[in-house]
Amino acid sequence: MASPARTAPASREDAELFPIRTVAGLTGVAPVTLRAWERRYGLVKPLRSVGGHRLYRRSDIDTIHRVVALLGKGIAIGQVRRSLAAAARRTGEASEAPWERYRERMIAAISQFDEDRLEDVYNEALSLYPSQLVTEKVLLPLLVELGRRWETAEGGVAEEHFFGVYLRNKLGARFHHRARLESGRKLLAACLPGEHHEVGLLLFALAAHERGMRLVLLGADTPLGEIPYAARRSRADGIVLSGSIEPRPGLLDEELPKLVREAGVPVFVGGQTAVRHRDAIVAAGAEALGTDIAAGLKRIALALGAAGRSR
Repeated sequence: MASPARTAPASREDAELFPIRTVAGLTGVAPVTLRAWERRYGLVKPLRSVGGHRLYRRSDIDTIHRVVALLGKGIAIGQVRRSLAAAARRTGEASEAPWERYRERMIAAISQFDEDRLEDVYNEALSLYPSQLVTEKVLLPLLVELGRRWETAEGGVAEEHFFGVYLRNKLGARFHHRARLESGRKLLAACLPGEHHEVGLLLFALAAHERGMRLVLLGADTPLGEIPYAARRSRADGIVLSGSIEPRPGLLDEELPKLVREAGVPVFVGGQTAVRHRDAIVAAGAEALGTDIAAGLKRIALALGAAGRSR
């Protein structure tokens, strides 16, 4: 028997809700499959609009990515719910407390603009856990929290800038001291015009490098008109754009389609911009990746593999 429909968003997490077509595009899971996962297996429980249409939260999208990852490991769909519950128990009670404490300690250091203290906490986390886990459990939630503090006047722009400069320096040093690769798909990566936050792009670049890809980084606020030339000169296999901002008028419906036409290689867009404007990005001929770095890299690898075979 179907559970009662939930309609009104009850929390800040529910403030942004996404229709099933957007979720299907971001996760690569067909709408008919998403409905089956809900009805038959209870894996996701979307809200409903007044008209009865499914509306998914960010946490639902994260769950769908986890389901896809489990299926990729060979776990049967009927066992996925049990695996999700077991993983939640392991990472919830056992590990959420340390992550929360790390975030609280880093917020305290940031609020006092204490770089030495911030450095101590970050290095402590890296000494105990893999960098990918620290990124997922500490850095990404921390960036969201700093944005929330700015919106509610609990913090300020200075806090965001302080942490952004610190993290950019740390990640930049790690990226430029990485081992050089002789082979592997080459990605040209840049922030969308108007996007001045490079941290998300650097986190993506590091994760891509760990998966054997080569990176050419153009950084913040990159004019789209400059990218095709850079892609050709660098012999890039694909272009990745990162954005968390509301795009300026004409960016997605005029400039992005022109870039796709001129690039000659697949174009991908990641970050919050890709979640909010997935339909416009797809209409432009690019692929919207969303905010899950691991899932995005998998989709890039599949797309570039197909592109390589077609050349």
